Amino acid sequence: MASIVVVLIVYLCLLAGLAVWSRRETNTLSGFYLAGKKLPYWVVAFSTNATGESGWLLLGLTGMGYAVGAQAYWVVVGELVGIALSWLLISRRLKRMGDETHSITVPDVLAARFNDSWHLIRAFAVVIILTMVTAYVTAQLVASGKAFSEFIGMDYKVGVITGSAIIIAYTFIGGYKAVAYTDVLQGILMLLGLIIVPLVAVNAGGGWDSVLSNLVSQDPDLVSMFSVADGIAGWVGIVSFVAIGLPFLGVPQLLIRYMSARDDGELRKARYVSVCITLFFSVGAVTAGLAGRALFPGIEDSETIFPMLATELFPPLVAGLLLVIVLSAIMSTADSLLLLASSAIVRDTMQKILGSQKGDKALSGYGKIVTIIIGIVAVAFAIPEAQFIFYFVLFAWSGLGAAFGPVVICLLYYKKTTRAGVLSGMLAGFLTSIVWVLEFKEQTYGLYEAVPGFAVGIVVTMLVSMATNKPSADNL
Repeated sequence: MASIVVVLIVYLCLLAGLAVWSRRETNTLSGFYLAGKKLPYWVVAFSTNATGESGWLLLGLTGMGYAVGAQAYWVVVGELVGIALSWLLISRRLKRMGDETHSITVPDVLAARFNDSWHLIRAFAVVIILTMVTAYVTAQLVASGKAFSEFIGMDYKVGVITGSAIIIAYTFIGGYKAVAYTDVLQGILMLLGLIIVPLVAVNAGGGWDSVLSNLVSQDPDLVSMFSVADGIAGWVGIVSFVAIGLPFLGVPQLLIRYMSARDDGELRKARYVSVCITLFFSVGAVTAGLAGRALFPGIEDSETIFPMLATELFPPLVAGLLLVIVLSAIMSTADSLLLLASSAIVRDTMQKILGSQKGDKALSGYGKIVTIIIGIVAVAFAIPEAQFIFYFVLFAWSGLGAAFGPVVICLLYYKKTTRAGVLSGMLAGFLTSIVWVLEFKEQTYGLYEAVPGFAVGIVVTMLVSMATNKPSADNL
């Protein structure tokens, strides 16, 4: 226990140092929310991956590997395709558009091409961001409570409060620059953990062949990616796992990473690093879950398998490092989400919609206060423990992706996109993903909501744009 606490304290000191080092960039909105658009490729790459994966990776995806076996490798396929397409189709074009329009937020980019005097695009975007980010951050804080509970026996509620206090503190002090550089530290730790833990777990299980034999004895379906592909329900399940990569094309917390890069050349280098990291992250998580199923069958909460592997297979000092790795995964997403919600309130609402004339320094100060408030709200929602981080995160992930992915794609590739098209597509994608979960998911064999959300979002954006594509001031 003492070793784990020592490792945790050292880690927190590193975070504090990065936050203090970064604080000079926080006196302007561009500095607080985008680090002045000066980040090198390796920071952008690691920050993109660390932010996109979160506690969902180390707790949720390992838990999914434990629960369903090799079928979870379809998530790996989906993540690789999704992140590769995002870098290829979105990153460089979005960066250019953001620079040309002096944008700081994704709603900035969406609104820049149109004379939106009523600020409807921003207003819709802010509501969607705040709704989904609250759910998303809540899931991360739930994960922090589980991590502290499993590793050091801390009460779950105390773990939630402790994790949130750490995240809010360094985000408040250092802004986006602190978040981005701590993402590098956290991303490297996550990468090491997702290489070491699966290797040690497989070795403890007697090697890969022994692990597979053990899984076959439990359930032969656990070792086949195609075990459920003998009917409509099975194929829908595979499509749903692959579609988890779809929101990479539109979630604002990742799109902001592209906008923060120093230049186009940095983005071109970052994409190769990012795809490789995604491969190691996702394969390592699923493999750890499979090996964990062989070693510790019958766990009630499958999302605790990574902490269990850490505490059962490693000495206390290494277990402490693995606790830090789990916290890194959680923090690297939660901090970015806090900034995303804060920017929606300060930049998009206060400065743009309400027309605040306050200077950058004053507004960035408000941004820090808002960051604290949003964090406290998320803590209140996280205190009643949620059991399934995997699905809770996917709900928020799909809502954000379906709202922004289709309209961003249309803005970048369909020149006739109109203001009405963006408004309609954003709302249609978002509402479709939500309504699908509430009304249709059970009747469609559990089809992942991002699939209909993206489809409806793109179709509605294009159809409405075609219908309203007139040379009027509103659409210029």
